[in-house]
Amino acid sequence: MQLHVGCSGWNHDAWTGRFYPAKLESNRFLEYYSQVFDYVEVDSTFYKVPRRQVIMKWASSSPPNFKFTAKFPQVVTHDTRLGGGLDTLDNFLEMMKPLERKLLCLIFQLPASLTKDEGLPKLERLIPLLWKKYRYAIDVRHKSWFDKDVYKLLSRHGICLAWSQLDSLRTPTELTTDFLYLRFIGDRNAEKDTGKIQKDKLEDIRSWSRPAKEANKKAKFGIISADDHYAGFGPDTANAFIKMVGLPERVWNESPREG
Repeated sequence: MQLHVGCSGWNHDAWTGRFYPAKLESNRFLEYYSQVFDYVEVDSTFYKVPRRQVIMKWASSSPPNFKFTAKFPQVVTHDTRLGGGLDTLDNFLEMMKPLERKLLCLIFQLPASLTKDEGLPKLERLIPLLWKKYRYAIDVRHKSWFDKDVYKLLSRHGICLAWSQLDSLRTPTELTTDFLYLRFIGDRNAEKDTGKIQKDKLEDIRSWSRPAKEANKKAKFGIISADDHYAGFGPDTANAFIKMVGLPERVWNESPREG
């Protein structure tokens, strides 16, 4: 199983001097990042659908083998709670075409208040509208979704149940399709000063590395995304996981780092 390990987003000013060289211009962040990691999760698409020119720039600024995932816009997942935003949905799928060959999957990140009883019927109605050229994952934030009926629906349609680690919720390591998607999220309200490790999460990361290794027998590939809010500094979280699964450590700007 090939593992694609990286971070949530790359345009982080707090990384300057720790990950990015101090004098590197922000319009070259992705170019630099893609020389260190082979994958990134695009967080900005959650807030609005980017222009095609922007997405084309992402594709051209990264190597041919570099991979992306991207979040569905919040209009679909949060504002309408999977019950609308269909124009935005279709526009988003259309805009992602320039990344098609580099795109591992698109992911629904659901609000914590959206329960299975409310969300599952909406998801069933939404699935037929998804373009078959893309792969999909879903990150649920309410424990009611951890149910065999949900797993069966996702398996039937080839949708990945993302494994996610928040401070208050840990997803079961249920494989619902032929790839896994592990997201180290944490609490977005807790960590304000990113750019350095603030919490020791090594044991947590180790506990996730075991099921990821075990999935090697069933999954064709794996996606691992590290958010700054998980421990304070996404690149170090990603590197910790990389070392635990026996992959070569990533090396970047040689500045003092914590962790």
